[in-house]
Amino acid sequence: MELLTAAQMRRVEHAAIEGGTVTGLELMERAGRGVVEAAYEEWPDFAAAPQRALVLCGPGNNGGDGFVVARLLRGAGWQVEVFLFGDADKLPPDAKANHDRWCDMGAVAAWDADAIIGAEADLCVDAVFGAGLTRPVAHEVVDPMVRGWGRRRRTCRALAIDAPTGLCMDSGRLLIDSAAGVPNADLTVTFHRARIGHHLASGPIACGKLRLKDIGLEPRFSGQGPRNRPGPTGLKLGPLVSPCRVSPQIHKGAQGQKYSHGHAVVLSGPMGRSGAARLAARGALRVGAGLVTVAAPGSAMMECATQMTAIMLRKCEDAEGLAALLDDDRINALCLGPGLGLERAKALVQVACGGVKPRPMVLDADALTAFAEAPDALFDMLHPDVILTPHEGEFARLFPDLSDRLRDKPKAGPAFSKVDAARAAAARAGCIVLLKGPDTVIAAPEGRTALNAATYGRAAPWLATAGAGDVLAGIITGLLARKLAPMQAAMTGAALHLEAALEVGPGLIAEDLPEQLPAVFRRLLAPDRR
Repeated sequence: MELLTAAQMRRVEHAAIEGGTVTGLELMERAGRGVVEAAYEEWPDFAAAPQRALVLCGPGNNGGDGFVVARLLRGAGWQVEVFLFGDADKLPPDAKANHDRWCDMGAVAAWDADAIIGAEADLCVDAVFGAGLTRPVAHEVVDPMVRGWGRRRRTCRALAIDAPTGLCMDSGRLLIDSAAGVPNADLTVTFHRARIGHHLASGPIACGKLRLKDIGLEPRFSGQGPRNRPGPTGLKLGPLVSPCRVSPQIHKGAQGQKYSHGHAVVLSGPMGRSGAARLAARGALRVGAGLVTVAAPGSAMMECATQMTAIMLRKCEDAEGLAALLDDDRINALCLGPGLGLERAKALVQVACGGVKPRPMVLDADALTAFAEAPDALFDMLHPDVILTPHEGEFARLFPDLSDRLRDKPKAGPAFSKVDAARAAAARAGCIVLLKGPDTVIAAPEGRTALNAATYGRAAPWLATAGAGDVLAGIITGLLARKLAPMQAAMTGAALHLEAALEVGPGLIAEDLPEQLPAVFRRLLAPDRR
């Protein structure tokens, strides 16, 4: 699915209104109805009998949605208490119209911290600041919400419209001028398309569950705009999709032999450190590479030989040995980094990236850290068929300025996001960057980006285990060997890695991941899904 920024969503709505297919008031009414429907679907006891609602409205159109929700709940027999942050006379026209409609049914109280904290409710609706937040939210807004939420947490459900107040929808980062924290919701309801911030950083935690409601915007109203529109980092932005798409090329045809599916080589570290390379090699083999070879120094040969059967083994002592190995033109993908050791990694990366015929490759772990003191030296060697797969620590070593921007407290929205950081890094390195985490971002130098989010119902916290990243590097290398383009290989590898983790569930160890790929393939490549 396509994920949108707040500005893109506004363009979608404006395009529909200007096209005459819908009015702003109609969109607001549909949004309010969608919120009430979502609440009834999530909590059937609300649909069974009227209860008490506390609706907190803000000074923009998000507040207008809140007034619609208040009116619909009152019409269904609920007791509804409404508070407004801001001046009713300064509301946008559509929000003001719905404010006035509500006033025909009930009162609007001015913002009052003590009254909000003390209010009794079974449902609290956060309609204060939604997707368009551009500045930190003051403590006078957040504190009573957070304290009130906490007081009622055991007896009350919290629902946010578009986003919990204080969450930047372009980055998932918190825009809060307070130590109180974000008023985390049990359920967040948004419309037409999810936003990037729903899936990044603090977004999934703050939103609780996420429900998407259709408000009748036509699919032809795309949020992307021109593909070359400059983004926050000055880059030309391509579309952002989530979850990552699995390429149909993972399905092997009936023709061909092992070399037609590629020969991947994984470089190993010395004795006692070869396990990471063996995990990566197993991932490459299970994802369908025709042949996989572990190239190990002499000290690790016996260790590897006793642990591998279908995976081949070659001695590769040093840079000279790798250069000789690469004389075999049938080798068409490399993986360097897992367990390699820093000095060995630095020497081997220079050989792998040079030569007459540089191969597509994955650089991970030690192959990245080895260049922490001189990242530009690494970038100067890279070519477009390279994929860098850093976790946050490795990313900070190669791109310290971008990492600092991600760590700094944002002063305005849209805040600098993990998507912005990955796009800027890919442009600087001139290759694909896969920035790992629960919200893995894959970016190409020209701005094309995908998000593989292990969030909400697809969360897999058990992936935080030693060796899981090595398997991911191997899976991507195997897909490169099968001649997937680097961006396709990175996206598909990240998606398969998560699918394998979800097949296992809690208790997962890294060795489980490659062994689950056959089950994932059976499910994804079933005849009715091709």
